[in-house]
Amino acid sequence: MEGLDPVPSMLIRLALAFALGVPVGWEREHRALSPGLRTFPLVGMGACAFLLIGQHAFPGEARAQGYVFQAVLSGIGFIGGGAIVKGRGEIQGIATAVSIWITAAVGAAVAYRLYWLGAVLSLTTVAALQLLKPFKEHT
Repeated sequence: MEGLDPVPSMLIRLALAFALGVPVGWEREHRALSPGLRTFPLVGMGACAFLLIGQHAFPGEARAQGYVFQAVLSGIGFIGGGAIVKGRGEIQGIATAVSIWITAAVGAAVAYRLYWLGAVLSLTTVAALQLLKPFKEHT
């Protein structure tokens, strides 16, 4: 994808960031937890989009791109905070909030052409949510 015109390259990365968010969204939706299947792919794609915009708007300017990255992280923190619900002596939604945060990292990895990292993050997140659930229920 390195030699592609910037527009097709960006569209491919956006689609990949979206696709890598689907397994995490499916897992959250499957457990009847919200947010779910629509939200996670959009988080991945949105993070990717903002970082692509930063790369395009500030080519070769690492500091400016770093500011864009920081802004994305702040926004994702705000969204993740909204997924956490405090009830009567109980807090719920932390795994969902962390999953949102990691899905943004998936999008960031794809934006910076670290496709293998995005795939590993997506698959590891789904595996952790599914495989470690029984251990949480017994504690």
